[in-house]
Amino acid sequence: MASPKLKKERSLSLTKLIQFNFIDSKTSTLQHKTVLREWIHACILKEGFETGFISYNFTSDKYLLGLNKQYLNHDYFTDIITFDLTEGKMISGDIYISLDRVKDNSHLLNEMFHVELYRVIIHGVLHLCGYGDKSVKDAKTMRKKENYYLALLPL
Repeated sequence: MASPKLKKERSLSLTKLIQFNFIDSKTSTLQHKTVLREWIHACILKEGFETGFISYNFTSDKYLLGLNKQYLNHDYFTDIITFDLTEGKMISGDIYISLDRVKDNSHLLNEMFHVELYRVIIHGVLHLCGYGDKSVKDAKTMRKKENYYLALLPL
């Protein structure tokens, strides 16, 4: 078992590596940040990768639509856009999540907001690990992985 000092050092390291930012969003807080960082890190390790710098940016629909148009030439709302900066086995990237979409999707799916948010958070990491979701088969694999990792979240 790790000593309290070692746990604190790991927590500080993960705080630097996995950041949560709020951009033009009405919500500006996220609960359980330390637990979420440790969970994200554990998922990355379980996939056979190392944790690099990951920036989660929580936004509005409007902001994410602008990114979608500018960088992907898509003119529609989405819940997440992942910019992959991974090099080799070091997972890194900028992940943008529309809290408006997460909220709407949680209602459509009859899911609690925080569960849907955690699903989208791990969805971004899975993209960085190389998983896609464009085909039916890939989307099914992605959902299976999301469910697996959600079950490991200690919240």
